[in-house]
Amino acid sequence: MTRPTPSDAALLHLRWVIGLTRLGLFAESFTRAFWPVWTIAFVVLAALMVGVQDHLPLEMIWICGFLAIAGTGVFVVRGARKLVLPSRDMAIARLDATLPGRPIAALRDVPAVGKEDAASQALWAAHQTRMAVLSKDARAVQPDLRVSRLDPFGVRYTAVLLLMMAFFVGSFSNLASVRELGPGGSAALASGPTWEGWIEPPSYTGKPALYLNDQPGGKIVLPEGSRVLLRLYGEVGALTVAETVSGRLGAIESAAEPEQSFDVRQTGELEIAGPGGAAWNIVMQDDRAPTVILSGQVEASGRGEMILPFQATDDYGVVAGTATVALDLEGVVRRYGLRVEPEPRDALVVELPLPISGDRASFEETLIEDFSEHPWAHLPVQVTLTVEDDAGLEGQSGALQFELPARRFFDPLAAAVIEMRRDLLWSRENGKRVAQLMRAVSHRPEDSVFRRETDYLRFRTILRRLEVNVSHGLSEEKRDELAGALWQLALNLEDGDLGGAAERLRQAQERLSEAMKNGASDAEIARLMQELREATEDYMRELARRQQENGEQGEDQQSAENSMQMSQDDLQRMMDRIQELMEEGRMAEAQQALEELQQLMENMRVTQGQGEQNQGEQAMEGLADTLREQQGLSDEAFRELQEQFNPGAQSGQSQENQGYSGGEGRGQAHDGTGGEGDGEGEGDGETGQSNGDDQGALEDRQQALRQELNRQMQNLPGQGTPEGDAAREALGQAEGAMEGAEEALREDDLATAIDRQAEAMDALRDGLRNLGEAMAQQQQQGQQGTAEAQGNAQDPLGRSQGNRGASGTDEGLLQGEDVYRQARRLLDEIRRRAGDAERSEAERSYLERLLERF
Repeated sequence: MTRPTPSDAALLHLRWVIGLTRLGLFAESFTRAFWPVWTIAFVVLAALMVGVQDHLPLEMIWICGFLAIAGTGVFVVRGARKLVLPSRDMAIARLDATLPGRPIAALRDVPAVGKEDAASQALWAAHQTRMAVLSKDARAVQPDLRVSRLDPFGVRYTAVLLLMMAFFVGSFSNLASVRELGPGGSAALASGPTWEGWIEPPSYTGKPALYLNDQPGGKIVLPEGSRVLLRLYGEVGALTVAETVSGRLGAIESAAEPEQSFDVRQTGELEIAGPGGAAWNIVMQDDRAPTVILSGQVEASGRGEMILPFQATDDYGVVAGTATVALDLEGVVRRYGLRVEPEPRDALVVELPLPISGDRASFEETLIEDFSEHPWAHLPVQVTLTVEDDAGLEGQSGALQFELPARRFFDPLAAAVIEMRRDLLWSRENGKRVAQLMRAVSHRPEDSVFRRETDYLRFRTILRRLEVNVSHGLSEEKRDELAGALWQLALNLEDGDLGGAAERLRQAQERLSEAMKNGASDAEIARLMQELREATEDYMRELARRQQENGEQGEDQQSAENSMQMSQDDLQRMMDRIQELMEEGRMAEAQQALEELQQLMENMRVTQGQGEQNQGEQAMEGLADTLREQQGLSDEAFRELQEQFNPGAQSGQSQENQGYSGGEGRGQAHDGTGGEGDGEGEGDGETGQSNGDDQGALEDRQQALRQELNRQMQNLPGQGTPEGDAAREALGQAEGAMEGAEEALREDDLATAIDRQAEAMDALRDGLRNLGEAMAQQQQQGQQGTAEAQGNAQDPLGRSQGNRGASGTDEGLLQGEDVYRQARRLLDEIRRRAGDAERSEAERSYLERLLERF
């Protein structure tokens, strides 16, 4: 028996590694040959798992199946041809190529010469021993399964992705339906004929689809237009369909057709006759037409826009709507320029507003349109509202008859121009008459008919153009052009020259007076009152600026004593009184009050340096009072909250404490029974209980304080400056917090009320600080260098001392947010200690006096 050589031992040791390498080579060849086959398999499996076969037509399923099978067969044949079975030598060559010096090849070689030479044999044995040692490091070569060169578009990855998605959204149970795809299927032949059915209501109904196989025979209520889909499996003719719900006429498919579909158009019967069949009584639910009605009074806004509230309903939802405005010719008073027959005009059609979000089955909206420039303005019209649903059904309201709301002109000349414009648009036959009226109006302009020469020149220009066109035949284009010019002229006559504050004030007073005489609506009166307020504020500012520029401070004392001095608050109260009288219908008294206001405005003077400064100081003092009152209300609410959790703890306050409102009602008991310095009767069981009247008074006082803050905000100086705007924003936040505190007090939620009151106080402090900065900024701009000469006196926190100096400070240590933040922290700490029941009564009384002071 021959002894094994080192090469034989090494090759025996490598046989497992060679076998794994050979298997890897087979995997490479198999993958490259058959990758299209498993790609098609993954795609088909993914499609079947998600149930594509249940939704595609049967013919399409068979076509796709044939293509898949044919493609698979083609790629299988092609892969079989390309498949290479690797030999042992191929595996050894692949493995040897990975080792340095190819030791496996050396182990398998034999020497060509020197077989009989002992020295040569020894040398060859040593070489093979060394190669055997190197071959011990051999490891199986990993197969290269990449087919990127064969699949440049990554189709195989798409197949894997589809299969992964099918695992998440599909199910293996859907594969069972493959056996039932055709009437010749093995399952159908084994179990007999079967069927499936679905009912899909219209999408706009929002109702789900029904699976007929899950519906027991009987009554089914379906919306009109529902789609019925039936599929019959098994032998053709074993199952038939009979129905009376579609109302179909003419050519109808066979009752045994494998796939049938129709819409529900009437109430009737649906039956699937045959083995395993069923029958239903279909009740069709009619799609009702939508309805629309007028839900309120038709009004005109302050700008002349028509406000028409309406309500629309539908069983599923309204998708569109229109309002049609037509002239009610029979209701028109045919006189003056309306005597002639009007030129035909199409009815006005505007879209109705619909809710942007939410349910449209029942909603209320408001149509706002401006018809002021239309010739039918203020004439009787008939308005018809129409709404439409998804099914195309329409619903209409009855004809609403009213005068078309539009802008009203209170200036007599502007109203006359608008009436002539209407006559011109009514019919071009009125062109000559309108020209004559315009010539009569402008015959003697010196009789104060025109307040401005520019208005007269515009009027005469329009008159000349009208006369020229009337003489040559007035066309529609020229008529519309002249109507536009008359409209602009009327606006200028009504609004006046916006460049002068005095002119705006006079115009606003005249329009308000004319509105009171003509019985204007509440909305128009409110708009005109707002215009009067704005014009008055502009006039006050302009008057102060002009007097400052003209240097009228040097007038004698007698003139100053005879002049009328009024604050903005006085004017505000007078205008509030006028509006109140008009709202109550006392027009005569309102007219008299308006005349008094006009006389006061004519006699009023504003001295230099006092108007704006006094107004700012009054605003600062008023806001400081509001802050103190809010602090008092907060302290009282805090005591009420303490007594709720610890009854009798602080009942019967002595004369040394501050009572409720931060100083008011000294010595008053919490239950409201104690008097000035009276301490009797404070130890009974009822001490500390909150009286309902006191609580009601507390919330009413909070409401009154909020209203007072709202009034103060209307007269704040510094408008238009960053500091002034910041002050208004802070005070607006304070008003919102007060409103929240008021609501909490009405709900007896003292804890929330105290939080809201604290927010209100913080916002008030911010508003005071911003207002002070705004006043300081204005004073520095108007009186540079005066602050140093006056020697302002200030308190330790850098605040001005009333009339003794200007607001603000130039000291670096008193500037910035840190001062106010530190002051706020001090106040909060004082307030916390004052509410600590464990402290002595004397200490808490002292702390409460500090809170009242600051």
